Amino acid sequence: MLSEKSTATVRATLPAVGAAIGTITERFYERLFAAHPELLRDLFNRGNQAAGLQKQALAGSIAAFATRLVDQPEDRPDVMLNRIANKHASLGVTADQYKIVHRHLFAAIAEVLGEAVTPEVAEAWDEVYWLMANALITIEARLYEERGVLAGDVWREWTVAGRIEETADCATFRLRPADGAPAPAFRAGQYVSVQVELADGARQIRQYSLSSAPGSELRSITVKRVQGDPDGEVSGHLYAHVREGDRLRVSAPYGDLVLDAGLDTDGTPLLLASAGIGCTPMLSMLEQLAAAGHRAPVTVVHADRSPAEHPLRDEHAALTAKLPDAAAHFWYESPEPGHPADRTGLVDLTTLPVPSGTRAYLCGPLPFMRAVRTQLLAKGVAAADIHYEVFGPDLWLTQD
Repeated sequence: MLSEKSTATVRATLPAVGAAIGTITERFYERLFAAHPELLRDLFNRGNQAAGLQKQALAGSIAAFATRLVDQPEDRPDVMLNRIANKHASLGVTADQYKIVHRHLFAAIAEVLGEAVTPEVAEAWDEVYWLMANALITIEARLYEERGVLAGDVWREWTVAGRIEETADCATFRLRPADGAPAPAFRAGQYVSVQVELADGARQIRQYSLSSAPGSELRSITVKRVQGDPDGEVSGHLYAHVREGDRLRVSAPYGDLVLDAGLDTDGTPLLLASAGIGCTPMLSMLEQLAAAGHRAPVTVVHADRSPAEHPLRDEHAALTAKLPDAAAHFWYESPEPGHPADRTGLVDLTTLPVPSGTRAYLCGPLPFMRAVRTQLLAKGVAAADIHYEVFGPDLWLTQD
């Protein structure tokens, strides 16, 4: 909880800090990478940095945390903190790195806001920072302990046991631990980080959802090659160069978009909505539900450009069909002849029945998830029962 003195100062300065937070985070990253170029080379996503996405996500999380401290001091934003901590754990972030971030972030604040940063203001925002940082450090320590690893020591060598071409731009990689030891357990919906060495020597990291069932002998990730400005460095490398027999450096599994304990047997209706490569955690969830004998209603929603571009389309439909009370609804912008007209274009849940008490899980591009969430709220689904996963920096908070 923020001290009474700091609460008053943060409330008074929050508008000024909020208005300048984009500039502050930009200067922060410039300072950080000038002092520690290895962090940009081997930890931070260079594509997101170039596009400014990480800056937006950092600004949004700081502003949201500070606002919550002054407006709802008894209600810590644990959902946001858990999502950030899981991502950090998958990257191997350690407590000492928060001191480095603090040094460069507060130098950026002082540079941008100048004389407005009095000792009182600096002390108050220092308290905000360490409340957030220490909360994350505590959660990350628990996540490392649960995995039985030392802080930051999340990496293992894995062998590619097989590669399957799913679409023109997607490939599935079947993985097994290179040391022959058992693969770590995971929960359906979680992801791993994959680190690859690129041509310029950088060791870039990206996260990929595990698309196989939690109890399977091999682990599977399905990678969509990102093409655009810029092209995806890691997805492009994996798609172009990694074949059966190659090795990959893969983290322990993390992620908080998981089926709550007991949902596979307690009769709760579920809705699994995805778009594009966002279907991968949903397939893992469907496999878990089928294995557990889930009998409650399950509504599967997916959106894609066309059937040919729908990754794992056959598996998506087949796993849904394994459940006794489930239905799959696929929307395509460019469908095949004969595809239902009301399933053409963007997802529209108007005519789709959503049972009372439904718990929803969303994964896909942010505009898709925001649109689906809005429609679910209109259908009476409780906000607390709508969970989501963002591939990349979480920009949801910056657009509310």
